[in-house]
Amino acid sequence: MKYYDPSFPLNRRTFLGKSAQGLGLAALANLLGPRQIFAAADTASASSKWTGVIKPLHFPAKAKRVIWLTMAGGPSHLELFDYKPKLAEMNGRPMPDSLTSGQQVAQLQGQQLVCFGPQFKFRRYGKCGAHFTELFPGVGSVADDICIVRSMTTEAINHDPAHTFMNTGTQIVGRPSMGSWATYGLGSECENLPGFVVLVSIGKGRSPQPIAARQWSAGFLPGRFQGVQLRGKGDPVLYLANPPGISRERQEDAFRSLRVLNSERDTVVDDPEISARIAQYEMAFQMQASVPELMDTDSEPASIRELYGCRPGDGSFASNCLLARRLAERGVRFIQLYHRDWDHHSQLREELPLKAKETDQACGALIRDLKQRGMLDETLVVWAGEFGRTPMAQTNKGSPGRDHHNKGFTVWLAGAGVKSGFSYGATDDLGYNAVENVVTVHDLHATMLHQLGIDHSRFTEKFQGLDWRLTGVEQANVVQDILA
Repeated sequence: MKYYDPSFPLNRRTFLGKSAQGLGLAALANLLGPRQIFAAADTASASSKWTGVIKPLHFPAKAKRVIWLTMAGGPSHLELFDYKPKLAEMNGRPMPDSLTSGQQVAQLQGQQLVCFGPQFKFRRYGKCGAHFTELFPGVGSVADDICIVRSMTTEAINHDPAHTFMNTGTQIVGRPSMGSWATYGLGSECENLPGFVVLVSIGKGRSPQPIAARQWSAGFLPGRFQGVQLRGKGDPVLYLANPPGISRERQEDAFRSLRVLNSERDTVVDDPEISARIAQYEMAFQMQASVPELMDTDSEPASIRELYGCRPGDGSFASNCLLARRLAERGVRFIQLYHRDWDHHSQLREELPLKAKETDQACGALIRDLKQRGMLDETLVVWAGEFGRTPMAQTNKGSPGRDHHNKGFTVWLAGAGVKSGFSYGATDDLGYNAVENVVTVHDLHATMLHQLGIDHSRFTEKFQGLDWRLTGVEQANVVQDILA
């Protein structure tokens, strides 16, 4: 058996790194005096709470936190938010070649492309007169609080790379997600819950797309900034509870001993993964007490559970929206909800109302609940899929549906300095291309970071010799027109 030896010799990288740190410390001590230096060192070592690398903020923040409502599978903008009477008029007729010739589609490549008109009625909501689907009366009830962007575009055309691009700003696997960037940059106001929490739900769909955990990966950032998935049904986190015969006091004793061993090893090898592991162990121990209380929505008034339309512990999207509000109250920085099964290649007319029923009431309830608690002004809520759907019909299975589409779709935002009761951008008459005030995923990320007080162009992390940022190397712009 190999025993741990704290006198293990330094490797070359650690020796050079620690030597440089020692020289720098000596120079700084000469300027400031040793008492100030060592007092600062003691303070840093005594606190495990991460307070972020953006100090000070680049400009005043409008948002303290983000709640991202992800409709996984690609909801059809043409049935939900983007009314196209011209498309209805051309139903069953060939799509104009001028729009589709040489264009990338997912499963309709080489097939006859036929126009497929909107399958549900649209109506006006709120004082602003926002025009969207009759399937969303819950969202309609907060129409005067949201900003609808109808000119989103993305680079990816299939689910996994499109989710990766929407989350990380690139289709390359292994980059940090938006939630990881946010918690790395800003830290979290909560000490006993992760700064980045993920909740996944599924309804009564026919073919839900899987969601890989790498979608909330920290990538090349330290592991402590990856998203932590809480399960809405059953044990929220596996192995959270102690096994029989293990008291919290005994667990704490073992945890402290393990922390000492890891810390001693870290002083020798200076490995950031060990530091991350220490922080994760500390968070896991704290979560043993905080998570059960968080998940206990029985403590919520019946009127609130009715507002969301949920039952405690049912694992539904509605319950996850209520948990999102509870997480926001506790200071969690980034909360991402996934609701699966919006991938309607067929049976669009039969399946889309099911998704609307599972999500609409809760989306409206979340906005109303945050607003009545005075939290909406400091919470940025984003509703988005990974892409939209084609104006052309897909009829290879049962009743018609729509294929994947990345050249124009809709998202909406609310709170945290975003204009309310406002619509922005447009697609063409058939809903194929975004043609007015086009917004890219990088633009969306830049705008979200801006509301958090971060200049996206200055928020970089060096990896493999390059300065990486969430918004990539391409041009990205804050969408100032949607900001109040």
